[in-house]
Amino acid sequence: MEKVIKCRDVGFDCDGVIRAKTEEEALKLAAAHAKAAHGLEDVTPEVVKKIKSVMTEE
Repeated sequence: MEKVIKCRDVGFDCDGVIRAKTEEEALKLAAAHAKAAHGLEDVTPEVVKKIKSVMTEE
């Protein structure tokens, strides 16, 4: 099973999808994507909470 985060589910107008083996890895990749693609400098605890709430397993 992989952890999956769909950027659109977090609230961005973006078709990005992050897949990782662990939640920790998925969150790191999501933070890097948010900075690179959306200019989000700080991934706040609120953003992490939102990401975790939409993370699924496939």
